[in-house]
Amino acid sequence: MNDLPFGNWLKQASIQFENVLGTSISIESTPLFLPGFIMIVVSAIGFFLYKMSGKEYGLALSSSAKMIISAAPALLFSVPLVQVFINSDINALGYESMPLLLAESVSNLTGDNWPVIAPAIGALGAFVAGSNTISNMMFSLFQFGTAENVGGNPATVVALQAVGGAAGNMICVHNVVAASAAAGIVGKEGVLIRKVMIPLTYYLVFAGGLGYVAIHGVGFNIGTLLVVAVILVLVILVIKYGQSGQQYPYKKQNKKSSNM
Repeated sequence: MNDLPFGNWLKQASIQFENVLGTSISIESTPLFLPGFIMIVVSAIGFFLYKMSGKEYGLALSSSAKMIISAAPALLFSVPLVQVFINSDINALGYESMPLLLAESVSNLTGDNWPVIAPAIGALGAFVAGSNTISNMMFSLFQFGTAENVGGNPATVVALQAVGGAAGNMICVHNVVAASAAAGIVGKEGVLIRKVMIPLTYYLVFAGGLGYVAIHGVGFNIGTLLVVAVILVLVILVIKYGQSGQQYPYKKQNKKSSNM
């Protein structure tokens, strides 16, 4: 949006907070430049474009408001927590920020193998915070610092963080609850999360292996072994279940129930 002719104009409306809580931290927000404002504009255009009635538009607003309200408490607490975490280097004792201190400790434990673990950290952040965005805000600096300490490519490791955060949305509690409600299986969230752990594990292991190979190259190393292992498992599953048709057990059940 910075390249658009009205981008700079939208950024002129800003809200600023200087010296938050007596520190050197400053906060600035440009509400007209946020994606949410664009969505509101598109919503208003849709009202006229689809010739909606006031009742229909009110129902759409009500449904959207319920979703926003359900997600708001997590965001209201997690975003300030992230800011405290990132700006923790502003302290009277002159300590490093928490992400960089964690990065130093973790890099000493994992060494060159960190790219394999990086996606799992992103997934953990998304699971706890309920958002890939919050996970990236919280752990990107940590991932960047760890990559520098172990001699890896920081851009690749931060990308693995984002990949893991996206995967972690599969087990994010409020996402699972919303999906369960939409599918009519409320109360089965625990079962759903356990089943989703299988594709999540594949996703994280494969991404970690690819990240290791991207940084250290192909060879007899843990990254190459993980990638080959995942591919072999997938090939075996495709051969086993693709020929036997065991992946469609529900068809037999539906046929049986229809005969009844």
